[in-house]
Amino acid sequence: MDRFWMKNWPAGVPTELVYRLGPKPLFEYLKQNAREMPNRAAYIYYGKTITWSDLDLFSDRFAGFLHSLGIGKGDKVMLYMQNCPQYLVAHHGTQKLGGIVVPANPMFKEMELEYEASDVGAGVIVTTDDLYPTLEKVRDKTPLREVVVTNYRDLASEDSPLRYPEELQKKREDYPRTRKLMDILENPSSEFPEPRIDIWEDVAMIVYTSGTTGRPKGAMLTYGNALFKVASASTFNRIGKEDTLLSVMPLCHIAGNVLGVGMPVYSGATTVLLTRFEPDVLLQAIDRYRCTWIYGVTPMLIAMMSHPEARTFDLRSLRQTNCTSFGIALTEEIANRWRSFVGGAPVVESGYGLSETHTCDVFMPPDKIKFGPTGIPSFDTDIRIVDPDTGEEKPVGEQGEIIIRNPGVFKGYLNNPEGTAATLRDGWVFTGDIGRFDQDGYLYFLGRIKEMIKCSGYSVFPEDVEVMLISHPAVAQAAVIGIPDPSRGESVKAFIVLKPDFKGKVTPEEIMAWAREHMAAYKYPRAVEFRDQLPTTGAGKVLRRLLKDE
Repeated sequence: MDRFWMKNWPAGVPTELVYRLGPKPLFEYLKQNAREMPNRAAYIYYGKTITWSDLDLFSDRFAGFLHSLGIGKGDKVMLYMQNCPQYLVAHHGTQKLGGIVVPANPMFKEMELEYEASDVGAGVIVTTDDLYPTLEKVRDKTPLREVVVTNYRDLASEDSPLRYPEELQKKREDYPRTRKLMDILENPSSEFPEPRIDIWEDVAMIVYTSGTTGRPKGAMLTYGNALFKVASASTFNRIGKEDTLLSVMPLCHIAGNVLGVGMPVYSGATTVLLTRFEPDVLLQAIDRYRCTWIYGVTPMLIAMMSHPEARTFDLRSLRQTNCTSFGIALTEEIANRWRSFVGGAPVVESGYGLSETHTCDVFMPPDKIKFGPTGIPSFDTDIRIVDPDTGEEKPVGEQGEIIIRNPGVFKGYLNNPEGTAATLRDGWVFTGDIGRFDQDGYLYFLGRIKEMIKCSGYSVFPEDVEVMLISHPAVAQAAVIGIPDPSRGESVKAFIVLKPDFKGKVTPEEIMAWAREHMAAYKYPRAVEFRDQLPTTGAGKVLRRLLKDE
């Protein structure tokens, strides 16, 4: 097919992807880093430096421990914790055996954890002592045989130059029927058989997708999927071993996994790892460690710029910020403010992707930035816009379902052949997302098909309305759903978070009147409700379905 977007490929970035060390599992890149630069910092975690040699040795010892339990190729190991070096150790150690990593969201409660552990058939879980009480309530209802526990301070400095978040201030707890991760990492025995890995066939990670209907589904991603997407992200963003990255997005989330787990190993860059986002700590970390590249979401950037001590930090080391428009759109105004705030480095939309493609399908060219679209398709990626009913390809400019094909496409959903058949067809992922291309090959994401609102026979996509609402000077965040309407079928309802300066000064009726002037008659909200905040995922994505459930 015609990749017409290539005319806007960024200058200085090769058009063909060449793997730095060849087509190997990412843990082989880790081993090579340990051989070539053993004493160089791989991660810095609240004052503690973990070298490439440390990470390689610790993950070997964890692999040896798993082997002693009878865990091998194809067996599943769950990781239930927030960001910390222990997550990385367990991730790479599991895959060194050919095992499958299963990230579990640390925000999970008992039923969510029980469902995923049982559905995936995990035999081992690594968690933190503050989360273990949640696990304990459902442990005996799952296949879990072994529980490994750690404390967030175990691999942090006792004298951190950065303020500890709440998790690192909690005392260590011991629990029966558990193993201490630090005992495993201090055990010099680390023998285990090296598996034979077919990177394009063998599953490396199962990521559960939230979905809009039904229970979450486990997307099976291969070692090759991970390598391809990590290499694509590193190459497109020109990340090398001279860079210092900052990782604060959840490692359990597919985007956080690419940045915090994969890109450092692939590129050899040093990464400053933080457990959670706190604006002052992030600012201090960029300043102290001279970070060159960070990834976050728009509300994070706004929170940092709004911090009362923001101007006391030197952020001029940054050469690029990548940002996703979760909750608040990355507008040109916000981008210009951020660029001035950090001393000139651009901020770009981080692109579009989903768990089923190991994300990072689209990137924004940093030298040809547009606001509104997500960017252009990445290496070896074909994207088409098709009619959701007929499958017929739509002309440029017209909206339809986004379908994707590239080497990052998953193998299918675990234990769900019907879901696999519906989503994966002849190598193409049918995303369930609505989008369009413009004449320059930039992809616009307009919303989910299942979240589409039918108003008087017209299709209204929530993202389309939300983007327009956010252009109102009083609106900080907006989320749109459909509500029943006896004459129109459905009408649009908007949930809005006002900017602080406008609270108490703007009414819902004024917002609706403004929308009536700026939107098509079938599209503007017939109801507006002000909220102090909107429900979001741990990564900051607004959960419209929770608003709908209300």
